[in-house]
Amino acid sequence: MIVRKIILFFATGAGVGLLPGPKGTYGTAVGLLLYWAVHGLSPLHFFVFTLTFIFLAVWAAGLAEAIFQQADSQKIVIDEIAGYLVTMSFVPFRWEYALVGFVAFRLFDILKPFPISLLERRVKGGWGVVMDDVLAGIFANLVLQVIRHWT
Repeated sequence: MIVRKIILFFATGAGVGLLPGPKGTYGTAVGLLLYWAVHGLSPLHFFVFTLTFIFLAVWAAGLAEAIFQQADSQKIVIDEIAGYLVTMSFVPFRWEYALVGFVAFRLFDILKPFPISLLERRVKGGWGVVMDDVLAGIFANLVLQVIRHWT
């Protein structure tokens, strides 16, 4: 019972995935708060933290799918948290970047341009739940890197 609660705590982003409304946006907001909490890490340590978080997300999402008895349930938002952390990898902390990253990630996550849409359709289970958001995070990160380069 306690393991089930721990899985759901992580998978639902401390419960925000259970709230009514735009669950993915709520999950991304949790990602922004987590990013703010750990932004003092060196770029290498932040990257290792993010990779570790991705594996935690895959594990929790896969188990939460079984608990909810639904593939890629909207209640599972740990994937948005992981995707946002990827978005902010190797980006220095500035609130402007954090907010632009938030918007860019949400756009890629919602619109799912190729190859994100292909990945979402082809990969199942915890990996499928998380990896399309990781790819959306990579795209959003590239947008941030271009903005950083030109400003």
